[in-house]
Amino acid sequence: MQLFLIFFTALVFSILGTPLARRIGLLVGIVSVPNARRINSVPVSQFGGAAMYVAFIVGLLVFGQRAEMRQIVAILLGATLMSLLGLVDDRWELHSGIKLLGQVGAAALLIGSGVRVQLFGNVADTVLTLVWIVGITNALNLLDNMDGLSGGVAAVAAANFWLLAALHGQYAVGALAAALLGACVGFLRYNLNPATIFMGDTGSLFIGFVLAALGIKLRFPNTNVVTWMIPVVVLLVPLFDTTLVFVSRLRRGKNPLTTPGKDHLSHRLVKLGLTRREAVLVCWVIGFSAGMLATFLTRATISEGYWVALVLLALSVVAIWWLERHARDGE
Repeated sequence: MQLFLIFFTALVFSILGTPLARRIGLLVGIVSVPNARRINSVPVSQFGGAAMYVAFIVGLLVFGQRAEMRQIVAILLGATLMSLLGLVDDRWELHSGIKLLGQVGAAALLIGSGVRVQLFGNVADTVLTLVWIVGITNALNLLDNMDGLSGGVAAVAAANFWLLAALHGQYAVGALAAALLGACVGFLRYNLNPATIFMGDTGSLFIGFVLAALGIKLRFPNTNVVTWMIPVVVLLVPLFDTTLVFVSRLRRGKNPLTTPGKDHLSHRLVKLGLTRREAVLVCWVIGFSAGMLATFLTRATISEGYWVALVLLALSVVAIWWLERHARDGE
């Protein structure tokens, strides 16, 4: 019941706060101006991430258990740093190197607090934690290219993390996931196509960081080695989208980090004949299905787990090859 209270508090604050954030964004100039890279035809406030962040924090502070809050202080501090970094970038467009430095700093907060990957038991875990946090944070940022896409995929992933946490009695992960789910669902009320507000980097960097932290913090009673795959599978959509973009841009001899383009999964689906709403819905469904598969992995044997990994890898490779052949970049 307490987790549902966290969810509903975040939901209400997100629903009520997003219209206010929209007005503030237009007032202070945090807007998405139409250009060749963007789909909006008129200036749209991109201050929605601030409403999501506030809703997330309020939900946790009002109904979170004080004893458990100590475990997630580092995550909250890192999420705050990411949100502030995104806010500055939305207003003044920071250099990519400065953004990367900020992401590394937020990752260092988690590592210093003991929230890290526990796979090898040596310095490799620290490196893997850094790569995971920076990678997932940027994956959600890159995914924010169509109305309702990044927020919806994040909501589905948060719901999956909440379910997995509830099944294994992990309150801290469940509380964070419930708060994030409420913040995302409330924001989607205004971000579905046609969107009246965007989350901006303020939101995408924030939700990416929180999802990355949830993936690390999630633990299972069995120490079966296949459990490392579970957060990877839950976050399959942003990971696949980022891989697709990197492969596509490298094949064309372009910088995958700085080159804009309509080469994301959502753009490819539209090019294949889907509407934007349908393309976003397909990504949501893939995320939901991946969550069901992740739940199966919590009970899988080692052989079952690696067969699942092999099949997913093969399907991903074939999908990237097919999309590159039949739905090339439409820029």
